[in-house]
Amino acid sequence: MLFVNALLFCDDGVFRAGGLRTEGEKIAETGLLSPLPGEEVIDCGGKKLLPGFVDIHTHGRCGGDFSGLTGEDYGRMARSYAAAGITSLLATTMTLPLQELEQAYGALGELLGQRPQGGSRVLGVNMEGPFLSEAKRGAHDRRYLLPPDMALLVRLNNLCGGRIKLCDLAPELPGAMAFIPQAAGLCRVSVAHTNGDYDTVMAAFAAGASHVTHFFNALSPLGHRAPGAVGAAFDSTACVELICDGVHVHPALLRMVFRLLGWERVCLISDSMSAAGLGDGSYTLGGQAVTVAGGKALLADGTIAGSVTDVAAAVRFCVNCGIPQGDAIRSATTVPARQAGASHLVGSLAPGHLADLLIVRDDLVVEKVFVGGQAV
Repeated sequence: MLFVNALLFCDDGVFRAGGLRTEGEKIAETGLLSPLPGEEVIDCGGKKLLPGFVDIHTHGRCGGDFSGLTGEDYGRMARSYAAAGITSLLATTMTLPLQELEQAYGALGELLGQRPQGGSRVLGVNMEGPFLSEAKRGAHDRRYLLPPDMALLVRLNNLCGGRIKLCDLAPELPGAMAFIPQAAGLCRVSVAHTNGDYDTVMAAFAAGASHVTHFFNALSPLGHRAPGAVGAAFDSTACVELICDGVHVHPALLRMVFRLLGWERVCLISDSMSAAGLGDGSYTLGGQAVTVAGGKALLADGTIAGSVTDVAAAVRFCVNCGIPQGDAIRSATTVPARQAGASHLVGSLAPGHLADLLIVRDDLVVEKVFVGGQAV
């Protein structure tokens, strides 16, 4: 298949006129290309051609939740993600009773090895909880929080078929500093839901943590005498996640993060829950009741409970806040692919990568989606 008359998004963040050829599921070549005899041609009409967006922190969508996945939910969710331009993702779990957590990971192990027809691909699992701080638990149920436990991480990883790519934790918890280097040998470790001070979080980075979950949210804040987890992240080389929906982080701080860290250390995420792609109403997240109204998801006590956005909308929000298009797009493709350990597969239009492609308008609204070279 040949895509012609396109503005290709290149790895340096610049759009260049050209074409793109696929062979099977992969990108074969890019440049000024002519059709081969009998080759199917897609005319992009001068529109932009991007790699599919990669969401490494999403709990669910379209009525489904990865913490209680069923086969019926999975197909519907995968197709909804793909339709929104999210062609790859990490299935993200919540804090649950231990037995339910093991059941959830067993279900993930059975289902995630397959990609539903017309759906996005799941690159692995993001384990958000139960190794989190009660003081900064957010929408996680305090009753089921646990200190870091390597045996439990290994057991859950085995249950889901070795697919855990991110493990979130609060580094002030007992045993965390011994746990981090061990866990980092299995997956990427992310500082999350922490009330730890600057020194504690910096020690976590030194021990092997290299990622920060939903920056600013559920972290000890930046103070001029107590820099907290936020200050430690700024003073490290870690990559930070941002939820860009106008609810979680003020636009001024989005601009500050991109200016100080650069797009290379920013990963746009949705942190979406089951209401994403639906509408206002009553839902659940991690076994807790959530009310969605006016694009905001809240627990009964007013705590924000994830989001109802998606990464494509997050990219547009960033651009509308003044972030350069090339930076916002790479923070939704190149960076999350790297953080998920999948930069050799997705997140780029370079030859050899999977042909997960988006045709978008100039304002970055998604018009057509291809996963593995197939239209969805």
